[in-house]
Amino acid sequence: MAGHSHWAGIKHKKGKADKQRSKIFSKLSKEITVAAKIGDKDPGLNPRLRSAIQAARSANMPKDNIKRAIDKSSANTDLNFENLRYEGFGPDKVAVIVETLTENKNRTASNIRTIFQKAGGSLGTQGSASHNFNQLGIIKIDKKEVSDERIFELAIEAGANECKTNNDFHEIHCPLNEIYIVKKELEKEIDNFISTAIEWIPQNSIKITKTKNEDLINFFDTLEDDDDVQNIYSNVEFIE
Repeated sequence: MAGHSHWAGIKHKKGKADKQRSKIFSKLSKEITVAAKIGDKDPGLNPRLRSAIQAARSANMPKDNIKRAIDKSSANTDLNFENLRYEGFGPDKVAVIVETLTENKNRTASNIRTIFQKAGGSLGTQGSASHNFNQLGIIKIDKKEVSDERIFELAIEAGANECKTNNDFHEIHCPLNEIYIVKKELEKEIDNFISTAIEWIPQNSIKITKTKNEDLINFFDTLEDDDDVQNIYSNVEFIE
């Protein structure tokens, strides 16, 4: 958990894993629809769509849901989603980056601003928080897919910068503009991926003690409950 910036990657360790499946599926479906809308409907020719489908499968989303999400990209030709990023500071002045996917940026901006304010934080301009982070390509693979030794070999062969292994999954780091190049090499031997994404990794972390972390957890959960929010990153490090 220490130093990990992505809220989705640490929430289950804070006792917050029991989110409604419908909420998780809704966010995954939206990403599939947008990826299919802006690129090819064939995941073999569309790396973003392929990664979105793989993430959905990792979350045990039914095949019918995935198909409906792809079909929706053709049905709603007038619906245009935008990827928008919001930055600010939450409780205890932790730096926070919120990535959204929305068809109504006024609604989204208002909702995100309100959540920050109610938590005692503040929404800033672009760059106000992100200068505390580096953007990297992050590829996650379940440990059941490949051994520790082999994943290190594959990561080096694929041109990745770093490969880490924890109790549940392998995590491969690479430059953000090379993520799908590295992924394509890994796909020669690996079929299933937990996720493939550009993530914000903090340059330095702020340590928060167990007695003070409840406000932050509630803040992150409230952000995540917003339908437009796809990803949340921060420089917090929860101390057990």
